[in-house]
Amino acid sequence: MIHPTAIIDKKAEVDENVNIGPYCIISGNVKISEGTNLHSHVVIEGDTEIGKNNTFYPYSSVGIACQDLKYNFEPTKLKIGDNNTFREHVTVHRGTVQDKGITIIGNNNLFMINSHIAHDVDVGNNCIIANNVPIAGHVKIHNNVYFGGNCAVHQFCKIGSYSFISGGTMVVKDIPPYIIAEGHRARPRGINIEGLKRQNFSLKDSLIIKDFYKILYKENNTIQVALEKLSNLPESKVLQHGIDFLKESKRGIIRGT
Repeated sequence: MIHPTAIIDKKAEVDENVNIGPYCIISGNVKISEGTNLHSHVVIEGDTEIGKNNTFYPYSSVGIACQDLKYNFEPTKLKIGDNNTFREHVTVHRGTVQDKGITIIGNNNLFMINSHIAHDVDVGNNCIIANNVPIAGHVKIHNNVYFGGNCAVHQFCKIGSYSFISGGTMVVKDIPPYIIAEGHRARPRGINIEGLKRQNFSLKDSLIIKDFYKILYKENNTIQVALEKLSNLPESKVLQHGIDFLKESKRGIIRGT
């Protein structure tokens, strides 16, 4: 159903099973798949591809040109997966040619009121980003990450899977998987035990993650030394995920006081 007050560009491709509420504006090469619902006053622009069963609440602005001063209206993209929820006043910007030219959002994510996803951000699956959380450009967020309200993430940071970032945290370096981060400059505060339980991690995997955290933080090893010690542990998928994250880190990881 399309409300008569909605404005839809002729270039847009909107599935017949999409609901578009009052005063929504869709302009540009927008593609919206079945089951998606735009409540009202939603703006979607640009080369934006939206998957199935997404929900957009009033005053969310999606696919808008980014705020990077280097952006000169080059053709860039935004791709959104399935089953995501964008609450009121959420903003999601397209990519830039200085990166890969695309902002990507996976599946089953919740973006709460006033959260911001900047250009060239890559969000995985099953993440929750709470109220008033700005994610700066070029950030990579892995799967199953939870952000408390009023966090902020510096550009080019990477956030590991199953991590929990406490409310008000300022993230300026990479956060490895499985841990809790907190502080005006984010610091490790332990393993995200509750999050691992909710995701049904086995006792065996939980103990491996405990060893990962101990070697990385309790022993205060450098990343190089930590990688050497971690390589001597029995092979496992959860351990390899942590090792791969450390090897790929460019900004460096958060540390304790």
